[in-house]
Amino acid sequence: MALRFGRTERSVQELYRDDPARADALAFGRRGALKGSALAAMGAAVGGAIPFAGSMPAGTLPALFARPAAAQGAGQPQVLRMDGKAPLILLQERPLVAETPEHLLDEAVTSYANHFIRNNGQVPEVASGDPRAWRITIDGEVNTPLTLTLGELESRFPVVTRQLQMECGGNGRAFFAPQTRGNQWGNGAISNAEWTGVRLRDVLQAAGVKPSAIFTGHSGADPHLSGATDRAAIGRGMRLAKAMDEDTLIVFRMNGQPIPHIHGAPVRLLVPGWPGSLSQKWLTRVTLRDRVHDGAGMGGTSYRIPQRPMVPGSNSNGADFAEMESMPVRSILSSHAHGSRLPAGTRSLDLRG
Repeated sequence: MALRFGRTERSVQELYRDDPARADALAFGRRGALKGSALAAMGAAVGGAIPFAGSMPAGTLPALFARPAAAQGAGQPQVLRMDGKAPLILLQERPLVAETPEHLLDEAVTSYANHFIRNNGQVPEVASGDPRAWRITIDGEVNTPLTLTLGELESRFPVVTRQLQMECGGNGRAFFAPQTRGNQWGNGAISNAEWTGVRLRDVLQAAGVKPSAIFTGHSGADPHLSGATDRAAIGRGMRLAKAMDEDTLIVFRMNGQPIPHIHGAPVRLLVPGWPGSLSQKWLTRVTLRDRVHDGAGMGGTSYRIPQRPMVPGSNSNGADFAEMESMPVRSILSSHAHGSRLPAGTRSLDLRG
């Protein structure tokens, strides 16, 4: 869709980037309704009439037009090339971040090939020796601190298998207006793989949870991007109630196989339904705290949301923010790739999402 400033024609993205107020006035008119040439142009762009245009809130545009121009064909996104991986959308190389195109999520259980990648630091070296010798420490507000090998985790605690959803806290950020900092995810920072491991609560209970424990703090083996040994790449935590949930797991298999290294081998946390940053890769330690955790990625505005409405684009130090917890439901169409062209005469489609 394009609108005109005199003789100059610009896309919706360009208009909203350069002058949002003017773009709103041109697209929606003073009363905020989509009408006239703007309605006709948008209808032509989406390939049909927009029957409820008169009821659309002011400034509302279909997500098709909010998607970054590169994803609409103005420029092809970079593609990750990695053995065993599908052609994921490469958002960043350092740290490595790659998104799953929506149509590759069209499977009941997300395969390794189609699983998105989100790192916060460097990828650690593959551990030498027997992976079952990998050690995890449970300490802090516990009666008996524990250090357990992967082999001991498997032998001492009940092993469970679950299909669990994991989603990056920034999924969908590319659609924000005004644009915000961070990886510009579309809708593909989400997965539903099958994970095998032990319940975190079983391990915590074996260490003896003190009444003073209210929060967790997580540590992993991934080095900080700078290479500094006194800084963690990320160190998130959660309320004790979520840590004790039956589906919060320490996992060591993905889809029936040892976890691939890029996804946190040999052991990671899996905290379904909450931001994926809590699912610490290359897990080495879980510390119980008597206060909200203050590790890397905690506090300020990191993985936190306003408790009251804010003016879009305004600044905040996060003092009035709350920790992001349960992620909202996100619905997408996965049966057809973005930009798919259908044969002439098509009258019906089998849609999945």
